[in-house]
Amino acid sequence: MKLSRTLFIALACISISAAAEVIEVRDNGFLMRNDVVLNANPDKVWSALVRVGRWWDPEHTYSGDARRMSIDARPGGCFCEQLGYRGGIQHAEVVYAAPAKVLRLVGSLGPLQQDGVAGSLTWSLAAEGAGTKLTQTYSVGGYRQGGFAEMAPLVDQVMTIQVQRLQRFIETGNP
Repeated sequence: MKLSRTLFIALACISISAAAEVIEVRDNGFLMRNDVVLNANPDKVWSALVRVGRWWDPEHTYSGDARRMSIDARPGGCFCEQLGYRGGIQHAEVVYAAPAKVLRLVGSLGPLQQDGVAGSLTWSLAAEGAGTKLTQTYSVGGYRQGGFAEMAPLVDQVMTIQVQRLQRFIETGNP
């Protein structure tokens, strides 16, 4: 697995310029939020968002190959990653899909999967001028040895990288 604690710590040293924020951290969970205005209409943003294998950072996959990732954007659908013959990972399950408006998934991403936690990742899209305001929130709660004080800002930084890559993919065709 490439998603290691060392990698998260290394990413903490990278300067990220996005409207990202850890809203709240408690011993039993955290809430983070990213906002960005994209130069594309909500339909185009939705289309790109659900093609996760085209823009997700391969450094934040188990396989090292983002093309193995997919989102089946319907209730009960899978945000999954293929790992060779019959192998794979369910990163999250789609619980709410309103094309060009909201995509909500429940699951524990990356190293959070090994902890006793649950997460809700929501991507909200709203027309703003000629573009789209994208708001990404990730709410995580449950038991994690040592709590969430150190992990929350690291997860926020990794999720900010994903938002930045999605933005570049939408606006340039290359993440």
